[in-house]
Formats: sequence, structure tokens, C-alpha cells
Amino acid sequence: MRAVRFDRTGGPEVLYLADLPTPEPGPGQIRIRQDAIGVNFIDTYHRTGLYPLTLPSGLGQEGAGVVNAIGEGVDRFKVGDRAAYAMGAAGAYAEFKVVSAGRAVHVPDGVDARTAAAVLLKGMTAQALLRRVYPVQAGQSVLIHAAAGGVGQLLVQWAKALGCVVIATVGDEAKAAKVASLGADHVILYRSQEVATEVRRITGGDGVSVAYDSVGKDTFEGTLASLARRGMFVSFGNASGPPPPVEARRLSTSGSLFFTRPGLADYVGTTAELDASAGAVFEQAVSGRLKIEIGQTFPLCDAARAHEALEARRTVGSTILLPG
Repeated sequence: MRAVRFDRTGGPEVLYLADLPTPEPGPGQIRIRQDAIGVNFIDTYHRTGLYPLTLPSGLGQEGAGVVNAIGEGVDRFKVGDRAAYAMGAAGAYAEFKVVSAGRAVHVPDGVDARTAAAVLLKGMTAQALLRRVYPVQAGQSVLIHAAAGGVGQLLVQWAKALGCVVIATVGDEAKAAKVASLGADHVILYRSQEVATEVRRITGGDGVSVAYDSVGKDTFEGTLASLARRGMFVSFGNASGPPPPVEARRLSTSGSLFFTRPGLADYVGTTAELDASAGAVFEQAVSGRLKIEIGQTFPLCDAARAHEALEARRTVGSTILLPG
């Protein structure tokens, strides 16, 4: 099979296409013939070594397709079932992927493989952030950074559906129009506007109940200054680099704030939790409450080009690789 590999950390140029033996599923495992592969920012963290992997390694954690082989003891799936996965060992950038049956989910009717690969990881992230890390309530103001990105678009739509006042930040006018069309009540152009000042103006000086920040270093101070008393700073990404350390007393003097750095693995740690989270995401997609935008697709051999676009913030919505 064809698979993307890398032997050293670095820029997108370290990625290359290799011919590898097609893997066989072991006990409790299934093999998926992949129709679509999700590209996520965490993949760039693995490639650069920010989140280290043992090298040489494959890359990617999300894909969808059809089960074409099952290992001993598997009764959760059968050959021919449509399946998707979004976590586990790296190696999704390949024509076939072997995963634990307990870490894959069934793809329902009404959701095609491309949509499943585009939405599962990002959707479960959004579901965890909005419903479990900080269960938002109707009427609350929320700040969403990088709102035109894959997770950002889902957060905007889901938060709006829950009755929140959504304040979104983006980099340009085209992205501002996009997130406004998805339901954002207010859009801040972070390159030309001071985020905290705008948030305070929009909220009448109060600040937001919760801020979802996937950008990291560049937005840290603005996010902290945008929070209401007892507000929650949810840091879940490092697009501009890791955020600085948080001094505990500063949280107290800034309004008894909360700071958290959640990882999705701790919210879908069991098969039951995984099914519940994925089910909520697919239900939102099938109902139309979440519009899933696949902004760009690349052939598997162009994984490096996909990473270049993602890191340059030239992408809108989700990015997927196509094995065929």
C-alpha cells in the first residue's frame, strides 16, 4: 500500500510517499480501506516534533472508509461496514489503516466518507469543548479564535445553535464573511483590531463567559483580557506556538478566572464515550445543524502541500487527503 512517512522532524518537506506491506488486523482489530483521510493541526505538531513520535513514523489520526478485514474476536464490525476513526496511533495517511474495533465508529446513512473524515475529530473536539469542558448556556457570550478553521466553524455553528452570543476572530474579510454566514454575531479581524478591546465593547464591558483558543502564543494575552469574572480560558491548540505559562495568582487578580488545557482523549476514553460523542456529531451533521465545509482536498501524494497550506492559514474549513 502507499503511505506517507517521515524519518526526521521538520517542515512539510520531510514527508514522503512510501510503498509498505498492507497491514493485517490482529485480535480485536479491523482493517479499513480508506476513502478519505482527515488532516488536522495536531498532525503538524507530530511532524515538527512538538508532540514527539518514535521515528520513522506514519502520520495522521483520522480516516473513513469500508471495513475489508477483521481480526479474531471482533463482533462490533463486519466486512463491508462503513467505519471511521479519529484517534490512536499515527498512520492515517495511507491507503489502509488497522485500528482497534473499540476505537472505531460506525458511519451512519446520510454521512459520506469524505464528510466523516472531515468532521469526526474536529466535531468530537467541538462537542467536548462546548458540552463537557465548559457546558455553555443560552445567552452566554463566547469567544472563538480561528473561527474560519475546521474546528472553529463547528464551534461557531454549534454554539449558536445552543443560543450563545458568538464572537469570532478571523484574519481577513473573506473569512469574516464566512463565519458570519455560519451564525457568528460579531466578527473581529485580529490583524487590524485589538481583540480584548472589541470584546469589551461588544459585551458592554463584561467580557465573555468562555474563550476557546486554538492559536496559542499570539492570542494568549488578548484572550485572558477578554474574560468576564469567573470566566474560563480553554486553550486547545498551538497554531502560533505554545502559550506561555500561567501564573496562578494572575488568574485570581484578573477576576478569579479558570484556565484549562483539555485533551480529547480524556473525553472519549471508553468505547461508550466515543460512541456517544461521535453519535452527537453525526446527528448534528445529518440534521443539517452543522454544515461541514471541506475547503480543500489533496491527493495522498501531496500531503506536504496540504501541511503547507494549513500552517500558512490558507485553508478554510476542513482539509482531507484522497488515497485514490
